[in-house]
Amino acid sequence: MLNAKRLNPTTLAFSICLLAFAFSSVPLLFARAFGAETKHPNVLLIITDDQGYGDIGFHGNTKIQTPHLDALAKQSMRLTNFHVDPTCAETRSALMTGKYSCRVGVWHTIMGRSILRKDEKIMPQYFAEAGYATGMFGKWHLGDNWPYRPHDRGFQEALYCRGGGVGQSPDHWGNDYFDDTYLRNGVPEEQTGYCTDVWFREATKFIEKHKEKPFFCYVATNAPHGPYNVDEKYAKPYLDKGVPQPMANFYGMIANIDENIGKLLGKLDDWKLAENTIVVFMTDNGTAAGVIGPGTGGGKKKDGEKERPRDGEKWLGFNAGMRAQKGSQYEGGHRVPCFIRWPADKHLRDNEVHRLAAHFDLLPTLLELCQCSLKGESPFDGNSLIPLLHFYSHTELWRRKLVVHSQRVEHPEKWRKCCVMDDSHRLIDSKEFYFLPDDPHQQKDIVAKHPDFVKGFRAFYDEWWTSVSKRFNEYSDIPLGDEHAPEQELCCHDWHPVDDKTPPWNQSGQEGIGKDPLVNGQWAVEVARPGKYAFTLRMRPSGVPYKIPAGKARVKIGDVEGATDIAASADSVTITLDLKPTGHVMLQTWLDEADGMSRGAYYTTVKRLDP
Repeated sequence: MLNAKRLNPTTLAFSICLLAFAFSSVPLLFARAFGAETKHPNVLLIITDDQGYGDIGFHGNTKIQTPHLDALAKQSMRLTNFHVDPTCAETRSALMTGKYSCRVGVWHTIMGRSILRKDEKIMPQYFAEAGYATGMFGKWHLGDNWPYRPHDRGFQEALYCRGGGVGQSPDHWGNDYFDDTYLRNGVPEEQTGYCTDVWFREATKFIEKHKEKPFFCYVATNAPHGPYNVDEKYAKPYLDKGVPQPMANFYGMIANIDENIGKLLGKLDDWKLAENTIVVFMTDNGTAAGVIGPGTGGGKKKDGEKERPRDGEKWLGFNAGMRAQKGSQYEGGHRVPCFIRWPADKHLRDNEVHRLAAHFDLLPTLLELCQCSLKGESPFDGNSLIPLLHFYSHTELWRRKLVVHSQRVEHPEKWRKCCVMDDSHRLIDSKEFYFLPDDPHQQKDIVAKHPDFVKGFRAFYDEWWTSVSKRFNEYSDIPLGDEHAPEQELCCHDWHPVDDKTPPWNQSGQEGIGKDPLVNGQWAVEVARPGKYAFTLRMRPSGVPYKIPAGKARVKIGDVEGATDIAASADSVTITLDLKPTGHVMLQTWLDEADGMSRGAYYTTVKRLDP
C-alpha cells in the first residue's frame, strides 16, 4: 500500500489498531519509566531464491522433506496471503527499502535495472543507527560497484556473491557452488564447502560474535536458483521417489537449506538467544523448478486437470493450487511463504493471518517490533503489520490494494504483466479479473460481470502508476574516479541494451559469456573528478587470461572517444582518455575484429590515474 501522502485507504484502521496496541504496551512503558532494562530483540531474516509456496512440506507438498521449516512454521505467525515481486532483484529492493521496487529504480534482474538507487535508505542502515550489529551472507543482487554494495549501505560485515547468483557474469570466474570465492566486504576470499553451507556457517559465526548485543543478520541464499548444483546425497532420495530432474536437484537444494536452518536455529537455542530473536523466513518469488507440466506456465488448465498425479503417475510437482510460477503476474508468481517467530511475543506463535501483506511491509514491521523509532513521517509504501500480527481476530479493519508487476525491460510499460489485488480479487493486466475464494486456480475470468468493481481497481493502478513513475527516466549511475573508488570493474551484466539483445548475464549457457556472443551495451556512469582515466577492456575478468581477437578497440563516454589497435594474442587492451566531471553519461566499448565482427568488452576496468 502507498503511504499516507500517496494512496493510504487504511489510515483510520491503523489509528484504531495502533491505539489498541499502545494500550496493550502499558506494562512496557511503565517498566521503562521506572528504569527497568529492556533489550531490543535480535532479528534473523532468511530469504531463499526461487523457492515457491508449494516447495515446503508444511504447505502440503507430499514429496519434499523440510522438517525444520515445518517446525518453524508451526512455531510462527504465518502470513498466508503474502506477496513479493515475480523475480528476485525487485523483491530484494522492496524488502530492503519498504517501498515499491520500481519506485527505487529496480524493475529487472539485469541491464543496470537491478541497481538500487544510492539515495535510498535501506534496512541495515536503520538497524545500525539503532545500535545493532549488522551482517549479510549470500546473494545481494542490488549493485556490485561502489556505492551500491552491501557493505557500502549499512552492513558492517558482508560475505556475498556478485550479480544475481553464483556463476553469473559478475561473480568470481569459475564459481560453481562448491569451494567458491566470494567477497567479504569487497575483498575476494576463498571458501570451503557448498555455497548454502558457507552462508549459514558465516552467519552463525557473526551471531556468536555479536550475541551480547542486538544483531540484525540477513541470510540470503542463492539456492535453490539454477544451475541446480547440489551434492547428489541431497537429490538421491527424490530421484528414488520418482521426482524428475531438475526438480530432484531443486528439492535437494531445499533439503540442504532446511538442514542449515535447523542447525542455525539450534545454535540460537544453545546460546539462549531464541526467546528474544525475531526469525523471519520468506522467499523471493514463485517456484522456478518445483512444478512441471500443463497449467504451470500461465495458461489455463483444462476442465478436470489436476495439479498432482494419482499414485503411480509421474510427479509434476506441487504449487499449492496456484496458477503459474516465477516471473508470472498470476498468483503462483508472487504469493510466497512468510513465517515470523518471536517467542517473547505471545502473538507471534502458531497462528495464521489471511489478510493481504507484502515484502515492503516487513521493514516498518521489524522497526516497530524492535522499537527503532523513525524521525518524521513514514517514508514507506508498506505498513507495519502489527495490527494484523497482534489483532488478527479483528482484521476486518484492514483494507488495502497492492500492485505487483514484472517489467523486465529497459523502460517500464504501463499495465505490463501486472496484478492489482485486494484480499480476495486479482486484476491481471487490466484485462482479467478473478475472485480467489471461488476460483483459487484463476480459471474463471469475471471481468465482464463486475465493471464497476474493475473500474475501481483500474483507477487505483492509474494513481499508483502516477506516483511510482516519477523517476523512471533516471539511471543508477556507477561513479568513476571517486576518491572512495578510484578504480571500478564494470561487467556486461549491467549493460543497458543498444540493440534489443539481452546482455550476457551468465558465465556459461547458451547466452553466456563462454560463448563469446556478438552483443554490446552501455553502462550508465558519471565521472566524479577530472583527470586521465585508463579504460582496460577484456573478454574475461581481470586475472583470467583469455585472448582477444586482433583488430581495433574503441571507447566512447559521453562525447569523448578513443581507439587503439588490439595486438595479436593480447588478453586486454587499454585506452586512456582525459575526462571532465559529468552528470549521467553512457559508456560503451567495442572490440572490432578484422573480419568485421564486433562485440562489447564484457569486462572493463576504469581507473583514474594520479595527476
